[in-house]
Amino acid sequence: MKKIAIIGGGIVGSTAAYYLSQFDKKNEIQVTMYDDGVGQATKAAAGIISPWLSKRRNKKWYNLARDGATLLAKIAKNTNMNKDIYNQCGTIITRDSPKKLNELYQKAIERNKETKTIGDVYQLDAEEVKYQIPLLSKSVPGILVTGGARIDGAKFAEHLKDIAKLKNLTIINKKVSINNRGKIQLGDDELAYDNIVVATGAWMRNTLDNLPLKVDIRPQKGQLIEISVNDLEQNKKNMPVLMPEGERDFIPFNDGRLIVGATHENDQGFDLKPSNEVIDDLLASANRLVSGLNQDNLIKIKVGTRAYTSDFAPFFGSIPNYSNIFVGGGLGSSGLTTGPLIGKLLANLILKNKKIDLEQYRKPINNYIQSNL
Repeated sequence: MKKIAIIGGGIVGSTAAYYLSQFDKKNEIQVTMYDDGVGQATKAAAGIISPWLSKRRNKKWYNLARDGATLLAKIAKNTNMNKDIYNQCGTIITRDSPKKLNELYQKAIERNKETKTIGDVYQLDAEEVKYQIPLLSKSVPGILVTGGARIDGAKFAEHLKDIAKLKNLTIINKKVSINNRGKIQLGDDELAYDNIVVATGAWMRNTLDNLPLKVDIRPQKGQLIEISVNDLEQNKKNMPVLMPEGERDFIPFNDGRLIVGATHENDQGFDLKPSNEVIDDLLASANRLVSGLNQDNLIKIKVGTRAYTSDFAPFFGSIPNYSNIFVGGGLGSSGLTTGPLIGKLLANLILKNKKIDLEQYRKPINNYIQSNL
């Protein structure tokens, strides 16, 4: 019996657990997940899956995000995922000038040639954007890609863990670390596993603190607000998500909720307290596109901590000098898109299932985790 531990039950850990349960055809794997859930970015995340028109120039990141979006659609189909978890409702990205809009459209056409997950591509005028999202009191022209999706990170992770628990996953809601012998430390108990996956996001440095390693991880605070739009006559079902130029992302859900955000705050450390100033800013952004919203529409505030690296690129693989310990982190704001593919790749690496060209997706892990020995 192969014993595997996963530390962290967010987007990477939950997907790794799911694939370890799917790859276990002969009941030869036992998986234990340790997760205290504090500050987890996935639990606070409702996001947009639409990487194809990103301004980022990192080719390896784009490959990871592009194939991550394709994998997400496959997971949703294969696991009969409800649309309140993952919904391929389309994404509209707006631009404030005809030149910028045409450049974006041409980029979308080119990206459509290399991946069909992007779906159909349409150039919309302001009235057509408003037709797609009637909530908008102000709209500008944009590009619609029908393959874009919205995702509820917390529900996604729970859905996959529930499937894995039916096969070979046990979850322990306690905080653990790696001790100086490379074992799991749970209180006074040292626990040995054949392989360990560390997927603790911004807390990875703390998890690995007892090992002689230098870890390039820093926290970034993210806040978003959830607004009720049930009382607006313009509300309709299955609206696309919106990435408006110069404003926060808008994610409308079918049950009359609108998510606005999230922020990217680099100087707040691990602070998980909502900020009134930020909430006012998010509400003001919402009001610039949907008039009439105020504090009475506010349902809840979500706060999480993302993990970033110094060059804003994610990393994954086995740790230098500790070949049985695997990590996946530094995902930043693209975690809901890239995390599932990283989780699957880690499961493959542990079980040596497939020969995959990992270098198309990552820079050397030594760029982010270095031995101090």
